[in-house]
Amino acid sequence: MSTNTHSVHPGDSNRITREYFDSLLIEMRHIDAVLPDTTFSLYGETFKTPVMTAALSHLNGCHPDGMVELARGAKAADAVMWAGMGDEDELEGITATGAKTIKIIKPYADNNDIFKKIAHAEKCGCIAVGIDTDHAFCNRGQYDVVLGLKMTGKSLDEIKQFVKATKLPFIIKGVLSTTDAIKCMDAGIQGIVVSHHHGIMDFAVPPLMVLPEIVETINGAMPIFVDCGVENGYDVFKSIALGATAVSVGRALMGPLTENAAPGVATKINDITAELKGVMARTCCHNIKDINRSLLRTHR
Repeated sequence: MSTNTHSVHPGDSNRITREYFDSLLIEMRHIDAVLPDTTFSLYGETFKTPVMTAALSHLNGCHPDGMVELARGAKAADAVMWAGMGDEDELEGITATGAKTIKIIKPYADNNDIFKKIAHAEKCGCIAVGIDTDHAFCNRGQYDVVLGLKMTGKSLDEIKQFVKATKLPFIIKGVLSTTDAIKCMDAGIQGIVVSHHHGIMDFAVPPLMVLPEIVETINGAMPIFVDCGVENGYDVFKSIALGATAVSVGRALMGPLTENAAPGVATKINDITAELKGVMARTCCHNIKDINRSLLRTHR
């Protein structure tokens, strides 16, 4: 008789997040249903889908010039493109595709590096810019070092300086509490990403679990985005039902990017959007604004 010696890590935040997604069930509503419209507006731009790319980086291992290919795919799908860590040439290549881009900057120890990247994002025509506050530390309680570059935590006063340094909407990525949401409002932030950075810390609360509290706290003051573990149209629907403005997809796009470059990315975004439309049609949601919390139940 054999025994399974493999055990599931109990603190795996990505597994916990997936289980929370799957614990949410959806009511069907058919009377008065119509073909749904998935368009939404953000920072003065209108898009065909609330399915966005995540703020990915270092994708050359997936495909040569991977970030630019990702942007071409987002552009083809008429979706928001998010860009993570990368040099100036890469961001210029991304925005040259015509994709409406949000640039997320790492919390570099030297704030001058951050100010420089904010100015460059403006120059490139990004529709918004922000900082990845949840990437400041490593698991051993030290400041993180990414590609030889030291990170540090950022104070509320520092974040206020970043906000003042740009005319673009400024976004904080890595909000996972009402405590930080309140600080973001105090700083004049114009968008937050509810995220645990794909399990950067064990036992992190699933974004969708804390999302309703953050939505109540923000009370319409700014767009609220969600990422981490989003795989399909059902995940997108559940996120929007709990208050997200739009939803980022990351790892689910990397396979299509590897296999078929920009067309693969566009097809995947379109497929997720089509699945979202299917759920909307079966829940009597005529548009994105009709998706609401009353449509969800839980079985756990």
